[in-house]
Amino acid sequence: MSKTSVRLGVDIGGTFTDVVLEVADQPFSTKILTTYAAPENAIIEGMHQVCAKAGVSPDQIDQIVHGTTLATNALIERRGAKTALITTEGFRDVIEMRTESRFEQYDLNLTLPEPLLPRQRRYTLSERVDARGEVLIPLDRSEVETLADQISEAGYDSVAVGLIHSYLNDAHERMIREVLTEKLPDVMVSLSCEVSPQMREYERFNTTVANAYIKPLMKSYLGRLKGRLRDEGADCDIFLMHSGGGIISLESAAEFPVRLVESGPAGGAVFAAHIAARYGLEKVLSFDMGGTTAKICLIKNQTPKTSRVFEVARTYRFKKGSGMPISIPVIDMVEIGAGGGSLAHVDSMRQIRVGPESAGSEPGPACYGRGGEKPAVTDADLVLGRLDPDTFAGGAIQLHTDRAEAALRTHLGAELDMDATTAAFGLAEVVDENMANAARVHAVENGEDLGEYTMIAFGGAAPLHAGRLCEKLGVDRLLVPPGAGVGSAIGFLRAPFSFEANRSVYMKLSDFDATKIKGLLSDLKTEAAGFVRSCDAQSDILCEFKVYMRYTGQGWEIPIVLSEAQAMAPDAETFKHLFEQDYSKLFGRTVAGLDIEITVWSVNATTPPEPVTRGETTSGTLQAPVDAERQMFDPAKAASLTTSVVQRAAMTVGAEVAGPAAITEDETTIIVPESRRAIRQPDGCIDVIRKG
Repeated sequence: MSKTSVRLGVDIGGTFTDVVLEVADQPFSTKILTTYAAPENAIIEGMHQVCAKAGVSPDQIDQIVHGTTLATNALIERRGAKTALITTEGFRDVIEMRTESRFEQYDLNLTLPEPLLPRQRRYTLSERVDARGEVLIPLDRSEVETLADQISEAGYDSVAVGLIHSYLNDAHERMIREVLTEKLPDVMVSLSCEVSPQMREYERFNTTVANAYIKPLMKSYLGRLKGRLRDEGADCDIFLMHSGGGIISLESAAEFPVRLVESGPAGGAVFAAHIAARYGLEKVLSFDMGGTTAKICLIKNQTPKTSRVFEVARTYRFKKGSGMPISIPVIDMVEIGAGGGSLAHVDSMRQIRVGPESAGSEPGPACYGRGGEKPAVTDADLVLGRLDPDTFAGGAIQLHTDRAEAALRTHLGAELDMDATTAAFGLAEVVDENMANAARVHAVENGEDLGEYTMIAFGGAAPLHAGRLCEKLGVDRLLVPPGAGVGSAIGFLRAPFSFEANRSVYMKLSDFDATKIKGLLSDLKTEAAGFVRSCDAQSDILCEFKVYMRYTGQGWEIPIVLSEAQAMAPDAETFKHLFEQDYSKLFGRTVAGLDIEITVWSVNATTPPEPVTRGETTSGTLQAPVDAERQMFDPAKAASLTTSVVQRAAMTVGAEVAGPAAITEDETTIIVPESRRAIRQPDGCIDVIRKG
C-alpha cells in the first residue's frame, strides 16, 4: 500500500469511538463517547480533536479508514430494515429449521434463536437448479413480476434472494433482481450468489438475509458520514475495514455491509499481528477488551487465524450453533460480552453474573454519573483502586467512586451480604474468569497450549485485566503497545487493501479436472483483484489460493493453502499430499482408503503488507520514577496492597517497575500484578513479565 502523509483511523465501539490521526508516522489519538443516535457526530468531534493536537486541518487528511460495530449491533438488537426473502419453493423455512442440531444436548427447555425474518416475510418461486448447476424447472418471469407487486404492496425496504444451488448457476437470481429493479427501483436487493456463493443453504440464506436486513441502515449511515466529513473539509477517500482483516472501498461496504460485522475486532487482530512481527513472536494471544465486549484471537507466525463462518448474537455463551451464522471470510476469534460497561447481577443461585448486557455510553457505568444505576466492570475497577477518578480518559470524564460503591452494595452486596470492595472483587474475578475460560476453550478447539503464547493486550479495558488473565492462563509474558487504548483504530491504518472471492464447486480427487480448476481459480483471482484495484490503482497485488477439503462423507472441511504455481498448474497428487499433511497435523493421522473431495475454492487478493522492522529489546536497567502511591486490591492475594503509580510517558527505555503497580496514560491504565514486573522497551511497548 502506498504511504500517505496524513491518515485517520476511526473505530466505533459500543461505548467509545476511538480516533487516531497519523501525521508522518506520528500518532495523535482520542476517545469520544459513542453517539448512538448519530454515530457520525462522535467521529466529527474526534477528528477535530486529533487535528487540533497535530496542528493540521481536516482538509489535509489524505485517507480515512473506518471500522464499526453498527452492523453487528443492528443484527443483535434486531434494528434492521423491513426485509423479505425470496427463495425456491419448498425452502421457505430453511432459516428457521437451521441445521436441526441441538447446541445444548441436555437442556429440556432449549429455545432456538428466532430467525431474522418471520415466516410471513418469506416468499417462494417455482424454479429449481440441481447440484450440478443444471436447470430442472425454469423460472417464469411473469411469476417474478407478480411477486414484485406483492412486495411493493407490503412496503418492504430490502429484499434478500436465496435460491437453491444458485452458487453454481446464478441466472435465476439475476433475473429476479432485474425484475425488482425495474418495478421497485427504491428497494435494495441482495443476491446470495454475490453475498456468499457457497454450499450449505442455511448459512448462505442467513448471510444474505443479514446483508439485506442491515443494508439500508448501513448505506444511509455511510452516505451521511461521507457528506458530514466533506462538509467539515475532509473530502478524501474513505475505506472500511472488513471482517477478514483488510480494507475495502466505501461503495463495496455499502453493497455488502455484512462483511463489516466483525470489522472493529479484525482491526485489533491486525494491530496485534503487527506488534508480533516487530518482536518476531510466532505464537501470540491477542486480547482486545473495550467497553462492551472482549475479543480473543490466536495469531501464529504473525498471521491471524481465519475462518469462512462465524456466529453473532449467541444465546448461549460459548455454545456453537446458538447464534446466527454468517458465511463470509473472517478473522477467527472468540467474542464475549465482557467489557468495561458490562453489567453485573446476582442470579437465582446467588452467583454473580457479568454481561452480556452493557451500560454502553448511554448512560454508562454508575461511576460516570450519567444516570447508570447497575454496577459495571468499570465500577469494580474504580472501587478496587485500579482507576484514578480524576484522570480517567485523560480527565475528560470525572468518575464518582461513591456512586460505584452504591451500585455495588445495592445490586450485589445487599443480595450476598458483602461490602462494596468484596462485591467489586467478586465482580472482577467473575469477568476475568469468563475471559480466561473463553481463551481456554478457543485454545483447546485449535489444539494449542496457551503456556507457549505471549499475550498482546489493547483496548481501553484490556490493560486493566490482562495481568490477572495471564496469571489465570499461565502466560508468562504480556506486551501492551503504545496506543493500546485505541489499538483497533491503529490496526485499521496497518491493514492492506484486500478482498476474498470464493465459490462452491464440488469435486472429488478421483474426478480431478485440472483445466476446470485452473479456470475457476483464475476467475476468482480476477474477481478478487478487481475489488482491490478499485481501491488502489498502483500497488502490487498478491494472491493467496485456498481449497477446502475433506474425506468423502465428512461433515466439515479444512483449508489447504496453495502456491500460485500449484493453483495455476493443478495436480491431484499435490492436492492430496497437502491435504494429508495438514490433516495429520490437526488430527494426528490420515484415513486410508477414503476418497478426498473439495467443496470450496477461494482466492484472497491483497496489497503487500506494510514492512515491519524487527525491533531490539532490553532488560530493566533503571528504576521507573514513581509518581505516587495508592491502595489497590490484588485479586491473587485477596488483599489491598500499596501500589506504585507510574506515568507511562515518564518511563524511559529500560525503565522498570515491580508490581503491584499502575502505569497510567490518557486512554488506559496498565495494572502490573504483584507477581510481575514491567519494562519499557525501545519501541514504547510495556513488557510485563513474571518476576524471577
